[in-house]
Amino acid sequence: MKNRLDRVNELIKRELDTLIRKEVQMPSKLVTVKEVDISPDLKHAKVWMGMIGTQEEQFASMAKLHAARKELQSALSKRVVLKFTPQIHFKLDETGERGDRILTILNELNLPPEPKTDESDEDAN
Repeated sequence: MKNRLDRVNELIKRELDTLIRKEVQMPSKLVTVKEVDISPDLKHAKVWMGMIGTQEEQFASMAKLHAARKELQSALSKRVVLKFTPQIHFKLDETGERGDRILTILNELNLPPEPKTDESDEDAN
């Protein structure tokens, strides 16, 4: 059953990404479907969106996605044949931004490099 959900998630991800690119004009510079997590009963799908742009552009893009949700679900139902067409719930994936922010903070700390240890000495113990 798990493999089937993985295949359905990947199929919905691919088809939704194509539909969004064709159907919805986005303020953000780059919008991608990062991940789809469909419920086991196939009735709901969380769609994690990755966006590059300012915070205002990202919020405006999410608003456009929410406004186009019913049309996207309808188009998805014609492209992906399932017992139920899942109700789509768009979520903004901010993991990339958090990672960039952490890397920036680490770079600003100017920590001295850690002394290198000889790993072969550790393996011998």
